[in-house]
Amino acid sequence: MDIKELRALQAPLKERYKQNPESAVISARAEGLIEGEDVVCQIHSHIRDIEAGLHPATGGDGSKACSADMLMDALVACAGVTLKAVATAMRIPLNRAKVIAEGKWDARGTLGVDRTAPVGLMEVKLTFEIDSSAESEKIEKLIQLTERYCVIFQTLAHPPKIVSQYKVLP
Repeated sequence: MDIKELRALQAPLKERYKQNPESAVISARAEGLIEGEDVVCQIHSHIRDIEAGLHPATGGDGSKACSADMLMDALVACAGVTLKAVATAMRIPLNRAKVIAEGKWDARGTLGVDRTAPVGLMEVKLTFEIDSSAESEKIEKLIQLTERYCVIFQTLAHPPKIVSQYKVLP
C-alpha cells in the first residue's frame, strides 16, 4: 500500500470523526468460556479460537496460550501495523522490520508464594529492528510516532480505569 491508497482509505474516516467525534469511540470486546475440569479459558476470537491456560512457571505444560504472551502478541501486532502505517504516511521505505515485545513477571506473585512479589508484568520492553534506507532522524521520528499512535502501547503506558463486575447465573 502506498501513501495515496492509505490516505484514500483513511480520509473519509478522519472526516467522519471530525464531524461526529462520538463515532470515533470504538468498543473492543473479548469473551472467554470456562467449563470442564481443565484450568483453561476458551477465547472465541473472530479470527480463531484460542485456548489459554497456565504458564509452565505456574503449573501448565506449555500447550496452552499464556495470557502474558498474548498481551505481548497484541503489543507486537498493534506496534507493527502502526509502524507500517506511519512509515507509509511518512514515505519511509521499509525493506523489512521486526517488532519484539518482552515482558517480565514474577511467578511468586501470581502463585501467592510471596505476598510482596508483584502480580503482573513488571517491565515491558519493545524493540524495533528496522531495515531502511531512511536517515536515522526519520527512523527516530517513525518510532516516536509509532509509540504515540499505537493503541496497545499507549494503553500499557497510561493504564485505563478498570472496572470489574460479576453476575451470578441462575
